[in-house]
Amino acid sequence: MRYAPEHNDATRERILESASRLFREHGIAAVGLAKIMAEAGLTVGTFYTHFKSKEALLREALLRSLDARHEEIKQALDGSDIEILVRAYLSPEHRDAAGTGCPVAALASEVARHPRATRRTFTSHNAPTLDALAACLSSRQGKEVGRAEAAALLGLLAGTLQLARATPDRAESDAILEAGARAAIRLAT
Repeated sequence: MRYAPEHNDATRERILESASRLFREHGIAAVGLAKIMAEAGLTVGTFYTHFKSKEALLREALLRSLDARHEEIKQALDGSDIEILVRAYLSPEHRDAAGTGCPVAALASEVARHPRATRRTFTSHNAPTLDALAACLSSRQGKEVGRAEAAALLGLLAGTLQLARATPDRAESDAILEAGARAAIRLAT
């Protein structure tokens, strides 16, 4: 029996949502297809109707999560000061919500070990965020700031978040977040 296109689209979306959250929460290598499909309420056999491989699923999950994160950052930069964005990014709430948080902080180190096509997807869909950060920094600093400097700021934010997540003592983790926020704000001025 064939399903309606809407059913297939909804099923594909469930798989993508589950994979994106699980990859960010547990890491790419730690999440198998069985776990993704169980989370989506589907059988593993259904997976291959929608994706050729786990790597193809990863690329699409990265594309969607990076694009969504870009929209959030763009809105934050359009509506307020970069300091508010930095404080939100390096907040305990963001630290504690890896599954719905920034894919750069959650996945960049793993993506670096994946095939070139996956790394290209990551780079191309992270580029708009870097461009938005560069434009904000240029406006704030009164001089042209390039993508490399924006990447350094994002690296500081993502790295700080990673270290805070890896630190089991909450007070120490909070101190890392605060120190990172102060450093990022200094870098942005």
